Amino acid sequence: MSTLHVLSHSPFTDTRLDSCLRLLGTADALLLCGDAAYALQPGTAACNELSARRGLNLYVLDEDLQARGLALPDWARAVDYPGFVELSIQHDKVNTWL
Repeated sequence: MSTLHVLSHSPFTDTRLDSCLRLLGTADALLLCGDAAYALQPGTAACNELSARRGLNLYVLDEDLQARGLALPDWARAVDYPGFVELSIQHDKVNTWL
């Protein structure tokens, strides 16, 4: 059973990203949206942690990436809103980290 984890809060304001990463299973995926896209800011602890996780199915909403002026690392994939819907369908559950 796989879960799509959706995170929208900045990794610099709380520990949701850390908590989420502890719970991710091998079949799970993580979608960064809103201020969570800042986790891809090069040189930050969040970015280093994400890049070190080989095999992580990591997605970011392209709109949020562009709005924050961030580049897409080669180990992450950008999706649009229809892609977000497709990810939701592909996984058994969706867990939004509120």
